[in-house]
Amino acid sequence: MATAASAGPDHLFNLRNYFYLGAYQAAINCSDSLPSLSPEESVEKDCLVFRSYIALGSYALVINEIDDAAATPLQAVKMLALYLSSPGNKETVISSLKEWLADPAIGNNPILKLIAGTIFMHEKDYIEALKHTNAGGTMELHALNIQIFLQMNRSDYAEKQLRIMQQADEDHTLTQLANAWLDLAVGGSKIQEAYLIFQDFSEKYQTTGLILNGKAVCCMHMGNFDEAETLLLEALNKDTKDPETLANLVVCSLHVGKSGSRYLRWNFSSLFTHQNFTSTACIREIYMFYSQSKYILA
Repeated sequence: MATAASAGPDHLFNLRNYFYLGAYQAAINCSDSLPSLSPEESVEKDCLVFRSYIALGSYALVINEIDDAAATPLQAVKMLALYLSSPGNKETVISSLKEWLADPAIGNNPILKLIAGTIFMHEKDYIEALKHTNAGGTMELHALNIQIFLQMNRSDYAEKQLRIMQQADEDHTLTQLANAWLDLAVGGSKIQEAYLIFQDFSEKYQTTGLILNGKAVCCMHMGNFDEAETLLLEALNKDTKDPETLANLVVCSLHVGKSGSRYLRWNFSSLFTHQNFTSTACIREIYMFYSQSKYILA
């Protein structure tokens, strides 16, 4: 299948990969050394950089930097920052999104659909989310569809989306991530396959909290709690406030006979705001900590 990269060098390849795998500061730094880009590439670059800032919790920076004259994809990213920055923005953001999606001039923009799907999924309005994402069109939209289907406990639909991604580009980072997410949801012998995917990432790329947490969740599913704890402590050293790491450490600590109370002083509500979006838009994120921990403890 032909790709944009076949027409020339893909200057954004490393930037995308950093973002997909949770290396957000590296993505931001990478953007400073890119060669001359086309207007379309420049918009994509800016979207990835601003989404990286969102993943790092820098909502105000994104809101202040993107003005009203910016391109539609950037306006959509700003909407995500507004949505995450304050519960009071929720109704206004959702209302604006629906207006934009109904506008034939911009309603089919892939980033707008991606952000809309992300927000509606967060609202647990899965049908509304799929209304805008189900047609796919980009690897990120297909990956988001898989995330939505897994949250609906429809691994059969998720598997169909994965096959579409594999036919488009089996080696794509998002295809591999989505494969690991689906393997975790299916469980059983598939857990080892998911672990190998995360292990491959850790050997090829910069180790991130996303990769370490992925490996750790696989280890917990397989009963290897000591190894999981080692991985999670490494992730904690990278980011002492990452809610996904902290939540997984609580579960892991209980299984190795330690108290998880020292990790509970952080506000875990952020797991359902900031953290889930980083895994969604980069989509880093797809398995959810709480669904996985219930499986482990069952």
